[in-house]
Amino acid sequence: MRITPALTAAAALLALAACGGQDADSSGSSAASASSDKSIILITPNPVGTNSFLLLGVKGAEAAAKEIGASFKLYESKDPTSIAQNVDAAVRAKPTVIVGISFSFDDVFNTVPKQHPEQQFLQVDSCAKDQAANLACVSFKEHEAAYLAGIEAGLLTKSDKIGVVAAIDSPFVHRWIDPFFAGATSVKASVTGTPLYVGGNNPFSDPARAKSQTQTLTGRGADIVSAAASGGNQGVFEAVAASGAKAFGVDVNQCASSAGNIIDNVLKHVDVATVAAIKEIAEGKTGGVKVYGLAEGGVGVNALDDDVASSGCTIADSPEVISKVKQARDDIVAGKITVADPLKG
Repeated sequence: MRITPALTAAAALLALAACGGQDADSSGSSAASASSDKSIILITPNPVGTNSFLLLGVKGAEAAAKEIGASFKLYESKDPTSIAQNVDAAVRAKPTVIVGISFSFDDVFNTVPKQHPEQQFLQVDSCAKDQAANLACVSFKEHEAAYLAGIEAGLLTKSDKIGVVAAIDSPFVHRWIDPFFAGATSVKASVTGTPLYVGGNNPFSDPARAKSQTQTLTGRGADIVSAAASGGNQGVFEAVAASGAKAFGVDVNQCASSAGNIIDNVLKHVDVATVAAIKEIAEGKTGGVKVYGLAEGGVGVNALDDDVASSGCTIADSPEVISKVKQARDDIVAGKITVADPLKG
């Protein structure tokens, strides 16, 4: 995705109204007192809707606003052009921090922070290649958690065929694919894995296409499918429920959304990391990159949680698998197991 900053104030203001930039109050979120001299603007790459990843980002930014006594506004984008327009409008508002969430901001944050050195920026879940001093970044080792989920899949599959339905075919998204298959084959060499992609005009929020791709995988004999399609994950869950297969969710605990059909979830604590980063910026600690993996508690699976018995995830019924997942987690943290990162080739 390629984006170019808006060039004029009039264009930015018109675009903001058109592309959904809005005060958090109008979208059901809470905002601090208007008298606060601190403010946070969060810009999403797509409408939030039911996208669990974006919902976590909003939750974190709102919580941070409450903790530091700041107002909060949410600007929802629709496409690359509206991302650039929303960033331009946010810069003109001069908040304490402008937060952009996902790799969709790589290009615009490669240039805009340098053009506005007095404005603080935060990019969550990625970082512009040419990082400015006033751009702080938070990223995650999703591949470590995906590997643990793969171990569960490898130990639980009966057909030895597993799959992943992912939004798009990109190195970043492969963090949920390649390590999942690697984890599975680490415990059962006979397992084969197949990825299929949602694609289309709305790859991160298309349940119908995600369902269709899942049906293709289960039709080929896959009895476990990991959902990495963001807002399209519900389509994956519907397909496995109809076929008798099982699924994995992503980002948050999605087990309740399809009771009895979801083994576990590849968790990413975006909200916690976002709160910590915003608080540091408000305290004057700007720039830099923080990476959250298993060791930092930034990623994981529900099998590792103390409350797994009440999680609604079927992994709770397999204590022997949970034991092996915990051992693998400890080995990764200790450096005994290195999970290859698809982003690094």
